[in-house]
Amino acid sequence: MDRACEGNETRGLASLLGFRPVVPPNPLRRTPWCFNRRLYRQRNQIERRFRRLKGVRRVFTRYDKLDTLFRGFILFALCWISVSTP
Repeated sequence: MDRACEGNETRGLASLLGFRPVVPPNPLRRTPWCFNRRLYRQRNQIERRFRRLKGVRRVFTRYDKLDTLFRGFILFALCWISVSTP
């Protein structure tokens, strides 16, 4: 969830499903809510990690037919990404 989907309906649905939305409110809202900046930064790091993971062609196109091989290569790619990025 990001600022584009920060409406009351979306936040309510996320809460019903058991998720805790960590989105800053739109600055033009009449009644803004408090949000945890630390959790929002961690969310951003996770999104950037997924973007880098999708950059690996084998993961993006899913060449592996077996789930175990695919999961193993995802773990390998995550290890490679964490070592190669500062």
